[in-house]
Amino acid sequence: MKLYPLQFTPLFKYRIWGGEKLKTELNKAYKEKNIGESWEISDVSGDETVVAEGALKGHSLRDLIKEFKGEFVGNAVYEKFGEEFPLLIKFIDAKTPLSIQVHPSNKVAKERHNSFGKNEMWYVMQANKDAELIIGFDKKINTDDYKTHLKNNTILNVMHHETVQKGDTFYIPTGRVHAIGAGVLLAEIQQTSNITYRIYDYDRVDSKIGEKRELHNDLAIDVIDYEVHSNYKTNYSLDKNISNTLVHSPYFRTNILDINSRVEKDYSSIDSFIIYMCVEGTVVVVSEGETYTINKGETLLLPASINNVQLKAVNTKVLEVYF
Repeated sequence: MKLYPLQFTPLFKYRIWGGEKLKTELNKAYKEKNIGESWEISDVSGDETVVAEGALKGHSLRDLIKEFKGEFVGNAVYEKFGEEFPLLIKFIDAKTPLSIQVHPSNKVAKERHNSFGKNEMWYVMQANKDAELIIGFDKKINTDDYKTHLKNNTILNVMHHETVQKGDTFYIPTGRVHAIGAGVLLAEIQQTSNITYRIYDYDRVDSKIGEKRELHNDLAIDVIDYEVHSNYKTNYSLDKNISNTLVHSPYFRTNILDINSRVEKDYSSIDSFIIYMCVEGTVVVVSEGETYTINKGETLLLPASINNVQLKAVNTKVLEVYF
């Protein structure tokens, strides 16, 4: 059986803070209320996405890696991760704020949860007027200060609040406290991990369970990075019809293409799968004479064995993600 560009059937996740933008802005099809996340490509245990169309329909990422190995993910990726897929790809809609949270490093996550850590990045697709993200600290504090702020419910006073708009990009390494604010729709790229330490949740009650959500401050206290940075936002160029660097880290690399014509892509020098996330407009991907269309809010995975594709679009922005 031959590999081809793959779309996966998303998994829709209820969240206390979820809204309707995944439906109204991204045309996702679901009936439930408070859907906050669309997991586009996932190898998280119990939440594996499967191929939506073609000869490989119904296959999970783990199935594909078992069958095709480096041909699917890239030889270097296969050597490092075996049959585990290293990335989790999402779209997130926050109608109300997410909890203030932090993620553990690879080392801590492995020791405590037998999991990858959770380094991640955000690309803002839409934001209401004055919508903001919370990321990192604005004031220098230590562990004792942090505990005092938690006790007094004043932790928000020392955190960095940033008003955002479409196109803003942030890298969130493990240890950096953060939260998506109300009115923000974004694309998230992260390590394959579902480990989150919730440290503050506005004392709200989840109506689905009838009680406040669990906090994890005992776990979070020794993974937090208290360093204050002068700038938390990622600066980047946006030249037409080329791959512009957004975030390149040891855990994933993400570029952005602002496409306004036909673009030829040669991936023969990249030993990895490629994921396209369409964040604005519509793009047609041509591979070996076959065409695949992805609209805003959709994703497409190119197996590592596909080296050459053509992208055709007008006024379209696509995130290009690989390992």
